[in-house]
Amino acid sequence: MDKLKFGVISLGCDKNRIDSETIIGRMHKKYELVSDPRQAEIILVNTCGFIESSKQESINTILEMAEYKKKYNCKVLIVTGCLSQRYKDELLELMPEIDIMLGVNNYDKLLESIDDYLERNSKTVYCDYSDNILNEGERFLTTGKATAYLRIGEGCDNFCTYCIIPKIRGKYRSRKIEDIVNEAKSLALQGVKEVILVAQDTTMYGIDLYGRKYLPELIRELSKISDLKWIRLLYCYPEEITDELIKEIKSNDKVCKYMDMPIQHISNDVLKRMNRRGRKDQVIENIEKMRRAVPNLCLRTSIIVGFPGETEKDFNELMGFARDIRFDKLGAFKYSQEEGTPAAMMKDQISEEVKEERERQLMLLQQSISKDINESKIGKVYDVLVEGIKDEMYVGRSYEMAPNIDGDIYFTSNKALEPGQLIKVKITEASEYDLIGVVYYESR
Repeated sequence: MDKLKFGVISLGCDKNRIDSETIIGRMHKKYELVSDPRQAEIILVNTCGFIESSKQESINTILEMAEYKKKYNCKVLIVTGCLSQRYKDELLELMPEIDIMLGVNNYDKLLESIDDYLERNSKTVYCDYSDNILNEGERFLTTGKATAYLRIGEGCDNFCTYCIIPKIRGKYRSRKIEDIVNEAKSLALQGVKEVILVAQDTTMYGIDLYGRKYLPELIRELSKISDLKWIRLLYCYPEEITDELIKEIKSNDKVCKYMDMPIQHISNDVLKRMNRRGRKDQVIENIEKMRRAVPNLCLRTSIIVGFPGETEKDFNELMGFARDIRFDKLGAFKYSQEEGTPAAMMKDQISEEVKEERERQLMLLQQSISKDINESKIGKVYDVLVEGIKDEMYVGRSYEMAPNIDGDIYFTSNKALEPGQLIKVKITEASEYDLIGVVYYESR
């Protein structure tokens, strides 16, 4: 008997992608995975519910896939993830086409729910939540051969006033170090060369299990895996970056000299209303300390503009800070008023027009900074992780580039290259985000 075909649409962040890969890992033993949802008899949409734009994208995707039940082969429509965890009742009322709905840690109910529906036309809604559950298990990688995200913790205890994540994903809980290392070994056996460590706050890893921040120890254990070449850190909160972590980044050859540090703002008044733990002087001190210790450090941050009560003075202070610090990478986001968060009830909400203008101004400044920084790289040689071919050129990334957010390096080579190779590329041209080069010589 032929296997039923299934397709998965993953929306939102890289942590959601890991959930989707775990879902596929459970399903592909029983069903046949297809990339085109028009061919699928089972369609699963793993939703995001973080901010308004992501919620709307999730809703539109569910509605589009509901039409596939009429037009194509779909027999079972499944919705999982943050949106279903957050808005279960509303979704069921608005979208009766949904056959199965699961929350963010109910994936153990997935296969039996599909069986129940196929055998008895029995709909399943299971969005219970437990802080005792971590989404783990065999994964089916969707990031290509060279790179994989590696979740080291789940949930969050920070309770920033703009963020709904603690209500969706629960309290912060770290994975056991041996489980993370074993998963990394499995990924390396599949050909992965770069692991990207993610959690809501990676710098707090281990605090619940080992009584202190344990990220440096985790990094050291991962670096013992011979086939892994790069270890990259995302979501490091500035006030939690310790001297020990900085030392590990500096001294460990496998750790990318790259720090993703979501600052969100620099005005102390805004930071206080955001319930961020750090303050301006501490943030600047940590940046200067890291740059002194790791001279070739690539620094990325994310900024929220238009937070309630953000004055023109606050915004000008933010612009001056960005101009002075000259982040290698910076993402600006308009504040999203999310129901259920303290910030949504604050006075002095900022108009969309002002938010859009402030976002525009900050990104124009950053584009100029990024172009200057990239042009300074012309003539330099970088180790580049080959990812494939795009627009008739090879494409890859240096240590300064996280996938999908930091641009790419396009380059030519006289020899055939394979994804996962590390080669040296000499930079010949630069734009605001991408670089162009030529293979200098193959390093390994």
